[in-house]
Amino acid sequence: MIHMNLKRLRLQHHYTQEEVAEKLGVTRQVVAKWERGDSTPDIHFCIKLAELYDVTIDNLVNYNERESGISIPPKGKHFFGVATVGERGQIVIPKKAREMFHIEAGETLVIVGDEERGLAIVPQSYMQGFFPPNVLLRKKEEDE
Repeated sequence: MIHMNLKRLRLQHHYTQEEVAEKLGVTRQVVAKWERGDSTPDIHFCIKLAELYDVTIDNLVNYNERESGISIPPKGKHFFGVATVGERGQIVIPKKAREMFHIEAGETLVIVGDEERGLAIVPQSYMQGFFPPNVLLRKKEEDE
C-alpha cells in the first residue's frame, strides 16, 4: 500500500525521484525501491515523507485510493464516504464524521452554500463568526 501512495504523492507534487531523494538525504535508488515496494521506509523517513507531502502518517502508510475513489487527502481533510439524499431531503451523516466532530442526535446543524464551491454542513456553535447572531436566530424562528 505505502509504495503506491509514495509514487502517487510524488507525482501529484510534481517531484522527480531525485528531488525527493535530495529532500530526504537518500539516493534516488532508495526512493525507487520504496515506490516499487522492494523496501519500505523506516519510521524516520515515513515522518519526513508525511511532512513533505502534507499528509498523515496513517494515510501515507494505509490509505487505499482504489477503495475510496479519491487520492490521499491533505492533513486535516477527511473523506467520510457518500450519503444518498432521501425523498424529503434527509441524509445520514457517516458515523466516523459524527464521532470526529462530536455531532450528537438532536444537535442543530446549519447548511450553508456557495454557488461555486458547494454545500457545507456545520454545527451551529461553529457559525458564530460567519453571520451576525440575529441572522441565525431569525431563520430558526421562521422555521418554527
